[in-house]
Amino acid sequence: MKNSKLSRILAFASLGAAMVVGLIAADHVDSPSVASTSSDIADFYAFEGADENSTVFAVTLQGPLTPGSGTTDASFDENVMVEINIDNTGDFVEDLVIQALPRDGKMYFSAPKAPNMVGTMSSVTTNDGFTAVDISTGSTETVETTTGGMKIYAGARRDPFFLDFNRFNAIASGSVAPDGFLPPADASDFFENLNVLSVVAEVPNSLLGTAPDHVAGAVGITGLPAAYNVWVTTKRKQ
Repeated sequence: MKNSKLSRILAFASLGAAMVVGLIAADHVDSPSVASTSSDIADFYAFEGADENSTVFAVTLQGPLTPGSGTTDASFDENVMVEINIDNTGDFVEDLVIQALPRDGKMYFSAPKAPNMVGTMSSVTTNDGFTAVDISTGSTETVETTTGGMKIYAGARRDPFFLDFNRFNAIASGSVAPDGFLPPADASDFFENLNVLSVVAEVPNSLLGTAPDHVAGAVGITGLPAAYNVWVTTKRKQ
């Protein structure tokens, strides 16, 4: 375990976001202000961990990267912070945030904490405790465990997103309508051998508080389990 504190106050402004409830995620094409930049969010995944009492948050950035390009210590932009937002009261305002910030070949993660401000602005201060993990490069894969039991990782990983992009373009152009997409066994996954930069934290649910009633219950759908409302933002230092 490696504990550290960042050396100064940094202020960040929000650039882009992808929102999920449960396991719903897709992006890969962002607004013109952030598309193909170091703050571009590809996808955000939230799902139950190998331990049913933990939740995994996985953010992918800057995709797609060509096969064999790997990751260098400088792949992550030190001016961009990834912020995972967690609403555990059901009001769609973040109650907790997990911040991830790269510095000198390491990714610094905060434990879930109440944000100093909500919305588009955030800051990292010298009294915020962070745990660092070496950014995985090449064939290395480094995972650290924090004192609170979080498992953290940062580095390049194979893009988990699946899309038959050529078929999508054919459907969009109308040349194969109304046949639609091919069965999975016949489809060609455009992202199969492409990489994305990944920021991953597996967090004990005890650090997240009690999940609120499922959002679908507000429209009369019953029987669904409680679920955190979660979303991710990238924020650039101002």
